[in-house]
Amino acid sequence: MGNKEKISHPLKMVKDENSKILILGSFPSVISRKKNFFYMNKFNRFYQVLTKLFDEDFYSCSIEEKINLLKKYHISIFDVVIECEIVNSSDSSIRAIRYIDLEKALDNTKIDKIFLNGNKAYSLFIKKYPAYIDEVIKLPSTSSANAKMSLDDLVEQWKVIKDFL
Repeated sequence: MGNKEKISHPLKMVKDENSKILILGSFPSVISRKKNFFYMNKFNRFYQVLTKLFDEDFYSCSIEEKINLLKKYHISIFDVVIECEIVNSSDSSIRAIRYIDLEKALDNTKIDKIFLNGNKAYSLFIKKYPAYIDEVIKLPSTSSANAKMSLDDLVEQWKVIKDFL
């Protein structure tokens, strides 16, 4: 099963003053933590979805290029949890949670819509910020754990983000 670790979020939020939407995951995977950027497990389909939505290669470019592309399309990314106990990359093992400071995350941006990448990110977010329940949109997880959903189905569900950009 692996050992439970208390981990602080090691990644810097991607955002700038032109960010219009915020996409929140739950917490970075072991691979993302090692590679020092979001959604770096090659089986996570986050960048494949964005590649299809924007017809630009988010998937095979460098981290710096990913950041530039995210900013080009006014997309900010981070996670709901900024510190927790977790076993490996297992969302279901997340305990002892410290949550994102939403006000600080939104500060100095044009963000007016928040999207949650998957059920766990959504349930954790709503637990901490119940007043936002009507303001956020839950999207199907891009994680490989959501294998039942095809890439085309993910793209179809995720295209709603373009309505807010």
